Amino acid sequence: MSKVRAINLVLPEIEVHLAGSSIDGQLVLNLRSTLVDPVVKVELVGRGFLRWLEEDNPDLDYHKSTACTNEAVYVSKTKNFPIKDGCLDSGVYTFDFHFSFPPRIPSTFTSKIGCISYFVQGTCCSRQMVLAKEERCLLMQGTAGDHRRRVKDKASLVVETRKDVLYFCCFVHGSVILRISLEKNIFCPGETIIFVTDIANRTCKYVRKVVFAVHCIVLYSGFSSRGEQRSLEDRSEVTRLESQTDTAPFETMRITSALVLPKPMPLTSTLKESKIMAFRYELVGTSDLLCTTSTIVGRVPIIIAATS
Repeated sequence: MSKVRAINLVLPEIEVHLAGSSIDGQLVLNLRSTLVDPVVKVELVGRGFLRWLEEDNPDLDYHKSTACTNEAVYVSKTKNFPIKDGCLDSGVYTFDFHFSFPPRIPSTFTSKIGCISYFVQGTCCSRQMVLAKEERCLLMQGTAGDHRRRVKDKASLVVETRKDVLYFCCFVHGSVILRISLEKNIFCPGETIIFVTDIANRTCKYVRKVVFAVHCIVLYSGFSSRGEQRSLEDRSEVTRLESQTDTAPFETMRITSALVLPKPMPLTSTLKESKIMAFRYELVGTSDLLCTTSTIVGRVPIIIAATS
């Protein structure tokens, strides 16, 4: 039977922590019997890891893949609690701790290829044996960013795309124009993106629906087992909205839409800033045209910047 009845971390009820802020908490240790020369500590850890498989040599007659990996440590701090007289009798003990987060660390992030995670871990050991341990994950919002470099991107933005359509066995043709307008293209995590979409339907068919989504495009940088540097770009949806438009043939419709960004989310960054991952974003409008195999897609680059 373990000498430790229970170990608990008491943390503030903060949903998302900001880079550069601090955290105060307690480690509560409930002992069933006396511990001699115990080690009681709390650790703050933030790290990133990525891994993907790619074909080793496509010219080979057989399939062989190699794993590309990389990792980074963003924060690693430890608080060891002094034990008076080197002994703890049975009972309940409370240890206070304080940690400061570094100002230039990335946000919490998870995908099928990589992750950036933060956690607080409390441990009680005796004679190099772990008797009890508790780990609590933290959501971190990065705040680093060069605002001066991006001042020029605060102007309004309009992106227009056109798709020519053939239908009725290619005897009839037309086009659809999708125009997306934003008052600005720099946004903060948790902010609402409000944008206007104009749909010019120059076909004999209805444009029934447009799907809007914010896409996160991540560039991963890793190394193969032979130490060769590799990169991989992957795209995923951050948030999504479906709008029923029912734009009649040879008519134009204007709709105003809003997408709420989540928090936390990684900021637009480079590999130099995030070490193993670079992030960029697009607002994407997509519509499948009825009775055709055509799809019209409009892409608007946006920037996710630090909160003020």
